[in-house]
Amino acid sequence: MTDLNEIVSAFSSEDQQKFITYLDKKNKRNDTKNIKLFNLLCKNELDSNAICTKLYGNKKNAYHALRKRLYESLIDFTANQSLQEENSADMQIIKFILASKAFLQQKQYKVAYKILDKAEKLASTNDLFPFLNEIYHTKIQYAYAYPFADIDALTVKFKTNQKNIHLEDELNIVYAKIRQTLNSIAYKGDILDFQTILTNILKEHNITLNDSMSFKSLYQLVTISSISAFITKDYLKIEPFLIDMYQIITKHKNKQKQLFYHIHILYAIANALFRNKKFKESLQYLELMHQHMQLQKKKYHKTFVLKYHLLKGLNLNYSNKQGSAIQLLETIRPAKHKDIETLLDINLSLILFYFQKLDFKKTHSLLSKLYHTDTWYAEKAGKEWLIKKNLIEILLHIELQNINLVESKLLSFKRQYIPYLKSINQQRVIIYLSFVEMYYKSPENACTPAFKSKIKANFNWQKIHKEDIFVISFYSWLISKATNTTVFKTTLNLINKAQSELTIT
Repeated sequence: MTDLNEIVSAFSSEDQQKFITYLDKKNKRNDTKNIKLFNLLCKNELDSNAICTKLYGNKKNAYHALRKRLYESLIDFTANQSLQEENSADMQIIKFILASKAFLQQKQYKVAYKILDKAEKLASTNDLFPFLNEIYHTKIQYAYAYPFADIDALTVKFKTNQKNIHLEDELNIVYAKIRQTLNSIAYKGDILDFQTILTNILKEHNITLNDSMSFKSLYQLVTISSISAFITKDYLKIEPFLIDMYQIITKHKNKQKQLFYHIHILYAIANALFRNKKFKESLQYLELMHQHMQLQKKKYHKTFVLKYHLLKGLNLNYSNKQGSAIQLLETIRPAKHKDIETLLDINLSLILFYFQKLDFKKTHSLLSKLYHTDTWYAEKAGKEWLIKKNLIEILLHIELQNINLVESKLLSFKRQYIPYLKSINQQRVIIYLSFVEMYYKSPENACTPAFKSKIKANFNWQKIHKEDIFVISFYSWLISKATNTTVFKTTLNLINKAQSELTIT
């Protein structure tokens, strides 16, 4: 996919309409074909050669020139949209700094320093350390000309601020390295000792998990911990840390100013609680998240709306409110959204819900709409998502008794994923698949004591509350076949058992 197609594919229907309006105002001639090209790209029904023929016949140079102009217009439009949504405090501080420098050059020092004082107050309130650095630098530079400037006090402020900048920069590097590690593990399938890497990176940058000077730093610490839990599937370890961090956040002077990070943190806590099967508590934090999404004229509502509804739907489903969960996700599921990963998670969750409901026709219908290649899905959502999708597909075709498809899907899965699963020491998935194959070949043996004993021997979970909720969901299908119960009832029974263990521990 070219850059142009990539940009267009991420546009929501609302963004498409805004861009068409933007082009319409920009066009000075009636025969401009940029809107026609954009509409054709949005439909995604024709390849590049077919579009060229439709618009220009065989004039490929004209077509490529049109694509170039449309690409430039898309960049301009996106930049303008970002400027409109830019943090108003940032823009105001920039204006103050520029104005003060103009007055300083005109030797109007009193006016300049008053403006710089306003800029300092605003930047300090919002923990905008790079701006504060420029403000203190400017104040110190001209302190000789302004008798009321306390150069010693300014120097102390300047050096303290530099420490804050350094910590924030170091945390930013750590954050980037951890995210890169996540990408290596979840998306490329590299074998890495994540906990060792996390510890080494923090030591390398002289940072402990108690260092937190800005709201952004708190957010990054929360995110690093969440990534660690995602990799290890141990959300119980980070839950106390997240709750403690949020207590600090609720007292933070900038909790309303740094709304974007605040919403992210609430989502991280709600997600950890869901993964720990604490659905009631998770929904409480989701409600807080939703309340914050309404602030500042719903500035970040669109950014988080899919994540919010996905997590709410998952909580509802595993709280035995499957109908409400399906209705919610069906209602809010858009055809396109910039948050492609969450959109794919919503689609996969719906597929799982319908499968658990035994509505195999609907499950098949939704799966058939996932028409991209495995490579594309791995790039957008990661290998774990892709493995789940392929496993559900195998289970579905077993239920539908599509014998030939089961054979080919099993063969394809083994060829593509068994080496990878072995490399990351995920033997349980391989064992699980072997049981699926056993059932598929001899379903009549599923309820026999021998089959049940084999399952118990290979999946002997002493503490089910420590098991990943999605692993439990797949395991439940196997147990349902051995106990002759429905998959959803089996899932809920295992979840209830996990919750009982949590209350005891």
